[in-house]
Amino acid sequence: MAGMTKLQIYQVLHVLSVILLVGLTFSAFAAPNKERKRRVAIGTGLLSLIALVTGFGMISVVYANHFAGWMIVKLVVWLAIAALSGMAFRMREKTGMFAWLTAALVLVAVAMVYLKPF
Repeated sequence: MAGMTKLQIYQVLHVLSVILLVGLTFSAFAAPNKERKRRVAIGTGLLSLIALVTGFGMISVVYANHFAGWMIVKLVVWLAIAALSGMAFRMREKTGMFAWLTAALVLVAVAMVYLKPF
């Protein structure tokens, strides 16, 4: 990562962790086996932490730690997505609904980043 600025490093790590988090979450919906529960929980936990840290890193670099409303929405979306993979193992009959909810949450998060409505 030579030659990259702090912001670029945060951006790359953030986007990568979010893509992997969403992918792992959808894999939990597709196959909520008890054998995978621990690995999925560890994976989503680590990826969620990386997404959170890099998100706050970008806020500190770009916005000097001043929060806008869209950032709060993204934080709530992050919390919801982080919780959904674990719920797939507890409520297997609702994984279809959780998948649609996750897709909607991802859409909201992307809209907040690009539109910054408030």
